[in-house]
Amino acid sequence: MKRLSGDDFLAQSFRRYGVTHFFYVPVIVPMAVRAMTELGITPVMTHAEKAAAYMADGYARVSGRPGVCGSQTIGGTNLAAGLRDAFQSRNPVIALTGGKNRRTRYRLAYQEIEDTPIFKSLTKFTAVVEDAARFPDLLHTAFRAATAGMPSPVHLELGGFDGRVISDEIDVDMEFDSRYGQAPSMRTMADPAEVQRAAAALNAAKRPIIVAGGGVRASRAEAELRALARKQNIPVATSLNAKGVVTDDNALAAGVVGEYSRTCANKAVFEADLVLFIGSLTGGLTTRNWSVPRADVQVIHVDIEPENVGRNFPSTIGLCGDAKCVLSQLERAVEVRGADEAWLGRVRELRAEWAEAVRHQETSDAMPMRPERLCRDLSDVAPDDTIFVGDTGHAGAWMAQNIYARSDKQRFIRAHGSLGWSLPAAIGAKCAAPEQPVVCFTGDGGFFYHVAELETAVRYGINVVVVVNNNSSLNQEQVLWEGSDAWDKNWKFAPVDICGLARAFGCDAYKVEDPKDLKAVLENAFTAGKPVVIDAVTDIDACSMPAWGPPGTVSLYAVPGKA
Repeated sequence: MKRLSGDDFLAQSFRRYGVTHFFYVPVIVPMAVRAMTELGITPVMTHAEKAAAYMADGYARVSGRPGVCGSQTIGGTNLAAGLRDAFQSRNPVIALTGGKNRRTRYRLAYQEIEDTPIFKSLTKFTAVVEDAARFPDLLHTAFRAATAGMPSPVHLELGGFDGRVISDEIDVDMEFDSRYGQAPSMRTMADPAEVQRAAAALNAAKRPIIVAGGGVRASRAEAELRALARKQNIPVATSLNAKGVVTDDNALAAGVVGEYSRTCANKAVFEADLVLFIGSLTGGLTTRNWSVPRADVQVIHVDIEPENVGRNFPSTIGLCGDAKCVLSQLERAVEVRGADEAWLGRVRELRAEWAEAVRHQETSDAMPMRPERLCRDLSDVAPDDTIFVGDTGHAGAWMAQNIYARSDKQRFIRAHGSLGWSLPAAIGAKCAAPEQPVVCFTGDGGFFYHVAELETAVRYGINVVVVVNNNSSLNQEQVLWEGSDAWDKNWKFAPVDICGLARAFGCDAYKVEDPKDLKAVLENAFTAGKPVVIDAVTDIDACSMPAWGPPGTVSLYAVPGKA
């Protein structure tokens, strides 16, 4: 046993668990923040609690380690709002907030409310620390809960508006289980009998396809997935969270499936007679509102969380376990399958149709420029180890459709619905992988949410490249306001000097109106050695291509517009 303050214990625990950054809005555990700094952990002070949570989320997705964020009492609800994306995409984030103590509880103390119920709907585990003696075991529980099984956010409320309850000296055991500093902290195998059932179904299928979800990335199971696909010559579609697990030039690549998708992937998954979902929640986004694949198709579902297995598809062989382990089990159990030219030829045909459908937009010299051209040139210029961080809405659709995965070293992460997530998340991603280029791809609507975090990036030397698809509007919303010029203010923005704004924060900035200038500007951005903002002026009428679905089905997220 060792006697030390809870602040010192927190700092030393972060170091033992491999935490390198703490994203926060003051004032929260100030003495612990000082101690972290002395141990080489970087505290990143942000301009908004929600942005701090988004940074922790981006950090967690790229590193596989828990991202840690915090705020004092009054910012707790803002921090909670930022956990929504991490919760829905199942990422390990640990949130620390100040809170009530036994002296102030129920007395209407300034800035205090009961935050715990808010956090309960957005976390896997939430607890209140009212006594410093309980802090060590609850902190260990938080790391364990965040990384074991299906990763998810967790929350600790520390008594006192700035969490000062942990400042007391306590006796602690300094033994740590380092497994819980990385997700998945425990790798489990599937039932061998179910593996054999799944292998037999794969061997018998005529038109099988794999749909890889974000769990493949979280498990770092990319190599195992590619090995299984090669052995059985199975085409691979991905969710947007798993984009790039097979590169776009791979003969087995089918594209991104679902709402933010390529038509070729949706059609291929719909025509399959067996779908192997790996690490996917099979939710509305990946299945285009549960219309792709067919509701009655044979499904094999691999997931680390038992309650997810078989969700939404009744005819399911369920394999509960870690994606990396289960894919290895399956690869050993299946037969070698020769290339089925009828099925693989059909997938190639669908890919060729898609390429032809987008070729004109991706090569267009029109001004204002097409977003598809912006994405294609970004794909061509981005280094082979680039991490792409995409926003939601049209930005997510264009990332799925027109940004191409050219290297196994590239990584794609995206917002799970929170517009504005991408800029703070890109900063967190860069903290997790400082040697890799990080691109934030967003629209002007998303960019404006957390534009102040450009100052954070400059202050800490976090050199992200921010590409703003600037159509001077929230053009997805235009259909709601058509018919009157007086309503234009409800979806169009007033003119904004984005480059001037970025330079005022200390960034380099470029405005691009002619698509012929794009590649040179992008090349400069990747070598600038400081945060860069690119204001790419695009066509206000350009909308992403709607997701294909079978006749008679309705897309939950479909927004009418001009393609």
